[in-house]
Amino acid sequence: MIEALLFASSDPLSLEELTLRVPDETDVLGLLEELQRTYAPRGVNLVRVAGKWCFRTAEDLSYLMHRNVEEQRKLSRAALETLAIIAYHQPVTRAEIEEIRGVSTSKGTLDVLLETTWIRMRGRRRTPGRPVTYGTTEQFLIHFGLESVKDLPGLEELKGAGLLDSAVPASFMVPTPNDDNDLSEDEDPLEEGSLFDDDAEEPAGA
Repeated sequence: MIEALLFASSDPLSLEELTLRVPDETDVLGLLEELQRTYAPRGVNLVRVAGKWCFRTAEDLSYLMHRNVEEQRKLSRAALETLAIIAYHQPVTRAEIEEIRGVSTSKGTLDVLLETTWIRMRGRRRTPGRPVTYGTTEQFLIHFGLESVKDLPGLEELKGAGLLDSAVPASFMVPTPNDDNDLSEDEDPLEEGSLFDDDAEEPAGA
């Protein structure tokens, strides 16, 4: 029954959602783990993303599905850099993103990322101007096949993938990501009606 529920759902299902749809006393987690082992050598795998469960094409066969996937809008380099900074440094403001990138970041870049539903406005920083803070979403985790942002690659993995120079300074650190939904001590909630109000000034740039 759990197998059928997962195949029939267009979205990943949480343990709680599955538990509500099966008879009482069902060992849902045990059945999920058994299904995961059963499907491990097959072309479709049972995986856990964003703390939820779903079936996905096995990674070694995903290229076969390329023609059937609707081509998505390609993100600019500025948008990809901004997305990476938000993922690793969240909660982060636009000014903080610009400080890390070393160049200005246009509101249009953030708007594009908001349209993908991979990032969200979290709250407002308790600093002058009360800038908006940004973080990633559940859709970000689902799209990139992550259970949490803590599964993002670390320093050694980034080096191994050729995304970082192997000769980076010894003091260089990759931050430990945290996507806690609770606001941090220096964040206030977004007020009703100000959801789309970004920082007062929009610097020109990328």
